Amino acid sequence: MKTYDTKHLRNVCLVGHGGAGKTSLTETFLFNSGAINRIGKISEGNTVSDYLPEEVKHQVSISTSLIPIEWQGVKVNVLDSPGYLDFLGEVKSALRVVECGVLVLCGVAGLEVQSEITWSLMEQQKLPKIIFINKLDRKNANFGKVLEQLKSTYPQARLVPLQLPMGQEAKFRGLIDIVENKAYDYVSDGSGKYSITEVPAEYKEEIEVLREQLAEAVAETDDELLMKYLEGEGLSEADLQSALGVALKQNLIIPVLCGSANKNIGISKIMDFLVDSAPPPEAVPEKAALVFKTLADPYVGKMSFFRVYGGVFTAETLVYNSSRGLEEKIGQPFYLRGKTQEPVASVSPGDIAVIAKLQEVKTGDTLCGKEQPVTLQGIDFPIPTLSVAIGPKTKGDEDKLGSAVARLLEEDPTLKISKNTETRELILTGLGEMQLEILQEKLTRKFGVEVSIKVPRVPYRETIRKAVKVEGKHKKQTGGHGQYGHVWINIEPSEECDFEFAEAIFGGSVPKQYIPAVEKGIREAMVEGTMVGYPVTDIKVTLCDGSYHAVDSSEMAFKLAAMVAFRKGVELAKPTLLEPVVEIEVRVPDTFMGDVIADLNGKRGKVLGMDASEGYPTIRAHVPQAEMMRYAIDLRSLTQGRGSFTMKFLRYEEVPSKISETLVSQLKTVHSH
Repeated sequence: MKTYDTKHLRNVCLVGHGGAGKTSLTETFLFNSGAINRIGKISEGNTVSDYLPEEVKHQVSISTSLIPIEWQGVKVNVLDSPGYLDFLGEVKSALRVVECGVLVLCGVAGLEVQSEITWSLMEQQKLPKIIFINKLDRKNANFGKVLEQLKSTYPQARLVPLQLPMGQEAKFRGLIDIVENKAYDYVSDGSGKYSITEVPAEYKEEIEVLREQLAEAVAETDDELLMKYLEGEGLSEADLQSALGVALKQNLIIPVLCGSANKNIGISKIMDFLVDSAPPPEAVPEKAALVFKTLADPYVGKMSFFRVYGGVFTAETLVYNSSRGLEEKIGQPFYLRGKTQEPVASVSPGDIAVIAKLQEVKTGDTLCGKEQPVTLQGIDFPIPTLSVAIGPKTKGDEDKLGSAVARLLEEDPTLKISKNTETRELILTGLGEMQLEILQEKLTRKFGVEVSIKVPRVPYRETIRKAVKVEGKHKKQTGGHGQYGHVWINIEPSEECDFEFAEAIFGGSVPKQYIPAVEKGIREAMVEGTMVGYPVTDIKVTLCDGSYHAVDSSEMAFKLAAMVAFRKGVELAKPTLLEPVVEIEVRVPDTFMGDVIADLNGKRGKVLGMDASEGYPTIRAHVPQAEMMRYAIDLRSLTQGRGSFTMKFLRYEEVPSKISETLVSQLKTVHSH
């Protein structure tokens, strides 16, 4: 593939709900441009963009694919992004490096959850949008119905149809181009061939109305056009064509196109539109590129996908990573089409390419010239909220697991790994079940590590409800020196701090040098409570009396005596279980407020109130952590994927007595295993 200059480049991202046909559309682009000679099918696992073994197995896109196509002397970098919420990070990073988003909708299902979410992402970025209504050959497909749904959901958006389908469902055969005022009748063999005819009589009236709406919408882009329009002169095809690109770039209109990727109807027309009207990139004066995606390939090594914003990037040059303050030599850049690599001598401003084996570079980093360092805006990834405990199935694979997970975390910044020091579990946090399931498969396939995944344990605590005074004695007589330590301690609940130690010894009954050993013994005994074995907290211990032996007493003997006293005291002081409580903020559309509040109440939550902030209202609540371990899944099903939440630890609270008994017996079983 040759090197293209900036004005002959287009960068677009295909977004939308899973199953709308983004990958099939990409495949038909490749076929029409001559890059492949037969169209692959997702069901057969032979498409260019869904090539990862996990994508073939699950028949869904899990990773954004870079698919460059050449059409009418222009190179269009198509980023085919996943359509499921678990992989929203991939969508966000792809949208960061394009000039235009193509929202692919199914002609039957219309606007679905992921489409709404990606719409808001594009709105936040002020990114020009094109709508492509696909699958119009399907049973129950209805272009008009989907268009009305869009208009009622987004009343402020200026949706402008540029095409109208001819025929419906199985009889869908082509489209009418509103700009050209011509009909495109496609051959039904999937070749993409068509004949151009006059607009059939039954469509003429509707086309007149739509052409008038289009003229009104684009006239605002240019004073001359506006005068022409206001004076009642009709806008010519050339006027409309030249104004379309400007109107799209300025976000004045959202063009609506249509077709069927499976039947190859209307696909060459959207390719023409991307070349003629999608905004070309604009170069910045400094040499700068943004790494927007990382892929850990077991054979090639780490691959960094980068978009050039300014300057030319060539092989064997030194680049400065301004995000990390490091210099690194870049190897041979290459274009990637699915998994096929094509080396390239240089990468122009506005183009997208890949470099292998950049050791220190991470997703979101800026590569630039050291003489003129710049840092481009990074990528705002979604915060992961679903946590699981992960461990190797084979003993001895712990180190292998650690390095494998680290490699996969480079690939997906929406994954986080941490060690819970209390439960001693390795905690992996992601966006959803499918993402974590696929990570499990990748660990086995790429790194040969089999792992088990389970719900993390809740870090409970134990405390006491009454004050007691207890004695602890450690006495052993063996040959030579014996061991003797003897203490009396007061144990009482404390609201001031987790643990406080005091001494009230009179007359030296416990010599000063042994007092630190008493405190040490109590601290060690607190690590495991007497109910289930969780750490003990919120107590005050006072050493009030004891006795010693001039020869046999030692620090160790007093430490052991303190441990005996503490364990005995906790047993007598009405021990109770404490659970962590989290503070949660849930953002949901109004329609789901009632369901979400009812669910939080059912989870023993205390709803504190609601803030009607911009966009969705936010519910604030305090909820026991034990009830929230699978909340990411619960909230998704309650709100059809439209809700989001953040959660942070608040405090420990006593478990209600009616729950405590059952919980203690369950936890004892878990602990014994």
